[in-house]
Amino acid sequence: MDDVICMNEVSKSYRTNLAEPAVNGLTMNVPAGILYGLVGPDGAGKTTILRMLSTVMLPSKGTITVLGFDTRTKADTIRRQVGYMPQNFSLYPDLTVRENLFFFADIQQMRAEQKSVRMAEMLRFTHLEDFQSRRASALSGGMKKKLALACALVHEPKLLILDEPSTGVDPVSRRELWQILAEVVRQGVSVVVSTPYMDEAERCHLVGFLYDGQMLASGTPEMLKKHLPYEVIEVKASPRKQMRQIVSELDAILEWRPVGDSLRLTVQSDGSADLVMQQLGARMQMENMKITLLRRTNVMMEDVFVYLVNRQRGN
Repeated sequence: MDDVICMNEVSKSYRTNLAEPAVNGLTMNVPAGILYGLVGPDGAGKTTILRMLSTVMLPSKGTITVLGFDTRTKADTIRRQVGYMPQNFSLYPDLTVRENLFFFADIQQMRAEQKSVRMAEMLRFTHLEDFQSRRASALSGGMKKKLALACALVHEPKLLILDEPSTGVDPVSRRELWQILAEVVRQGVSVVVSTPYMDEAERCHLVGFLYDGQMLASGTPEMLKKHLPYEVIEVKASPRKQMRQIVSELDAILEWRPVGDSLRLTVQSDGSADLVMQQLGARMQMENMKITLLRRTNVMMEDVFVYLVNRQRGN
């Protein structure tokens, strides 16, 4: 399978802070026909990478090819084949849904007969048919995102680049957006999406974890979780303050963090989990605590990311 994106030793520095590049020596390949997720916190370098891929800016060092074309010399060719949806709402608020779609189709120099057919398809695809006469400024957050997605897709790009498309929308709209993205991939379009949400990383075919402008690890969600050298235990007991005290005193527990009313504990995958659960159960029973939950649990992408960041920091 050919790669739609090849980044080789790419760095990007801004004049305001040349000493600390936003992206530092990044090498990344994205195969065609998949949904690739760039996952990381704010400031990790996600937006900078996507702007370079969409030719909005050039790298300070290294080379980038998109759809086989060099971003330094073939920017116009790349732009005609790429749909880019920035993080902030970038459409025209005084134009209606339909007018925005017409405007972006005109920018891409689509033929009149092609434009009408494609616009009707995009309105159906994003469920905006009943809102095509509404001004963009009057749309809900979720509908604005869907309109931006429709405008990015109207010219039938081979590659779709999305910068945190679900940020700031309600859970229902967020789920609808990801369902639409899955259908886009099924139609043969390659998609690169950035997200700070670890649950969205589970929806991607391949994931790249970013931190401080560097790639910590990449692979399928299943592979990344499988290679975590730890097991995870979930415990819930009351009083909660006493539960936290007991957990913090056990040396075999490498790390723990609260998730709602329970705690997620990290232990070595060398058989320690059984011993830790026995010790926790015995201590809590001895102190007449009420144990609601004490079990092994599935590794999540958040567990992987926390482990990778701590390793990067040398913790």
